[in-house]
Amino acid sequence: MDKKEYRENLISPNLSLSSLEMGRDDVNVVCTYGKISVWFGRQVPDVVIGQILLGIANIDNSAVHELEVTCDFEDITGYEGNGYILVSYARSKEGYRTTFNVPFSSKKALFYLAGSVTEELKDKDTILDCYWTGDNSDIMRLYEELSNIDGWKLKNINYKDDVRDKYDDPVILD
Repeated sequence: MDKKEYRENLISPNLSLSSLEMGRDDVNVVCTYGKISVWFGRQVPDVVIGQILLGIANIDNSAVHELEVTCDFEDITGYEGNGYILVSYARSKEGYRTTFNVPFSSKKALFYLAGSVTEELKDKDTILDCYWTGDNSDIMRLYEELSNIDGWKLKNINYKDDVRDKYDDPVILD
């Protein structure tokens, strides 16, 4: 069995996924039907950050990352100029509390987001949550897309309990 056939047989077509976890030592990606959660360790190379963001965009360019930022009013247009979409803002003591959607359909927004992740990693590990409408096949396609990253591996597969229980129950024949 070659590498591709092995990957295709990893997920049972009879079972619904609850989550799939993949990555390497410095990156962890957990996919569910509504969300992709990416943990970036401080040592992750910039190129891997870009590969992951572009990989998600290649599979579902309608995915978004929701970002909350407190900034000066004038800074809002800077975020918008880099492809972020302003969802809401409100004045606070510290400035303006803003919420932006970062669309994966915009390469400019992804490039700016990758730079922000790189900056944040100078101080600490970071988690990036992306919202999408992926299903079993999209999750497997994302695994295929990201498996081109050096050292990438499948870490864990969880199936939905209600479906798994149906297959775990013994069949009693009279």
